[in-house]
Amino acid sequence: MSTLIRNIRDDLATYGGDWTAQGFWALAVHRFGAWRYGIGFAPVRKVASFLYKFLYKAVQIVAGIELPCEARVGRGCRIDHFGGIVVSGYAEIGEGCVIRQGVTIGLRHVDEPVAPRIGDRVDIGAGAKLLGPITVGDGASIGANAVVLRDVPAGAVAVGIPARIIEKRG
Repeated sequence: MSTLIRNIRDDLATYGGDWTAQGFWALAVHRFGAWRYGIGFAPVRKVASFLYKFLYKAVQIVAGIELPCEARVGRGCRIDHFGGIVVSGYAEIGEGCVIRQGVTIGLRHVDEPVAPRIGDRVDIGAGAKLLGPITVGDGASIGANAVVLRDVPAGAVAVGIPARIIEKRG
């Protein structure tokens, strides 16, 4: 329980204490969903699972954010704007990332259950799509509406459809 509370407290601090932020709701439900797997007593785990599924669907409907508990999300991540955000349960998101509205982090092919691995401090612009077995390096930036289908090196910028990689200057 202490890990769950610590993670939610850290997420709340990332949002400057604004518990009304819909991105915070999504992260709190995500953290609760991941935590419930560790409950050893089956009847309590089943009640927690029911509560998680209810809250997950509520956040999905109200905030437009689909962040399943199977996705791995690091500390200090921020969902900056709500709406149209879909993250695959196979995705891994590092610490300190920013995700904006309309972002998809998911599978390229339904029969290939491999989603992107995103490094720390990655800034993902509005409407970006990151698909398939790719790796986005630490400190990279993904431009608005970019469709990223290949690896992005640390510190680089990915822009366009399909995304092309631009090294950051200075």
